[in-house]
Amino acid sequence: MIIKIDHTKIEIAYEIRNIFQVSYSVEAKLLRAVDFPPLKRTISEFIDSCSIFYAYYFNEKVVGVIEIKSNKHSTHIQSLVVHPEYFRKGIGRQLVHFIIDKYNSNLFTVETGRDNFPAIKLYKQLGFSKQDEWDTEHGVVKISLKKIN
Repeated sequence: MIIKIDHTKIEIAYEIRNIFQVSYSVEAKLLRAVDFPPLKRTISEFIDSCSIFYAYYFNEKVVGVIEIKSNKHSTHIQSLVVHPEYFRKGIGRQLVHFIIDKYNSNLFTVETGRDNFPAIKLYKQLGFSKQDEWDTEHGVVKISLKKIN
């Protein structure tokens, strides 16, 4: 079940941060990142965020979260995380499908590490195409992808 969650509530912010920590720890290793900004997000940053968060619940437990920013023209996927115990079960795909179906945007965008092959494969399977690639100041090469509806 996917539902919008209120990240301004401290207990929800802790749930979000916890799943970000375990999921992004795996991604940091995959990208060979020493300094990985997503792992540095504080509870306050989640609470104060202008993003919209949706959670995937399995047996009353949050096992996936998608964070977006949306306006009438475009929707940007800020983050997509799945608890490692639930990798390769289609949860990330369901979360992205949910956003594409829910938001009537002409354009969907996302960024990820160039070496995050599972994420890139998922986005390409869902109709996203690579747009740009650049080096970051923390040593991770990133790419942007977009999907036009």
